[in-house]
Amino acid sequence: MINKQNKIITKDMKMFDVILNNHLMITVLERFGINLGFNEKTVDSLCHANKISTKVFLSISNLYNDLECITDIDFNYKDIQSIIQYLKNSHKYYLEEKYQEIIDNILLMYNINKTSETIMVNEFFKEYTKEVMDHINYENNIVFPYINNLFDKIKGKNNKYKNNNYSVIDYKKHHNDIEEKLTDIKNLLIKYLPQKNDKSVRRKILFDLFELEYDLSIHQKIENNILIPIVEKMELEIKKNKL
Repeated sequence: MINKQNKIITKDMKMFDVILNNHLMITVLERFGINLGFNEKTVDSLCHANKISTKVFLSISNLYNDLECITDIDFNYKDIQSIIQYLKNSHKYYLEEKYQEIIDNILLMYNINKTSETIMVNEFFKEYTKEVMDHINYENNIVFPYINNLFDKIKGKNNKYKNNNYSVIDYKKHHNDIEEKLTDIKNLLIKYLPQKNDKSVRRKILFDLFELEYDLSIHQKIENNILIPIVEKMELEIKKNKL
């Protein structure tokens, strides 16, 4: 399910080869707005054609091959637009596709194996999904508009953003780990829920949970190691220059 070749992606590689090495890169392309059908084009040429920072694309993409990949790169402020686009599209993918797939399969599992434990899994995942939705709504409605406001200030543009008391410190405090409950759900499915005639659907649920957990760990690393440092840098510049 998750590729272990750990091949570092470079700007001169053909995008076709990047996907063959790790199929999860298809979701990365979607989140950057890059469509399939690019023939023999390289990573760099596709990024330029789609007006995406190649540096941002490589930094995020390489996390999918190696979670320990170095992300402390000196990004510029323009890069933040590509990063926010990627994170917003990730949110959309989680809510509209991945979580719904898991919910549908949990309901299917319940119809096959109607036990109190199955009900518990369903309720637990519903509670978890609500927590994720709160997290995503907070970022979409508060964090990203705040960051765009900082970007506009540095560029000398007027912005209608009103919450001038907000800062990246507030984001850090609110930035909870939404992966922890996934482990509890996996434990229920693997260790405690008796298996009857639901092998196929339970396998699908578990595969989706493992893939989701992996994706969320990358998502959080992008926010902690790439997004937040850029925002801190922007705040310092605005304070220093009294913008």
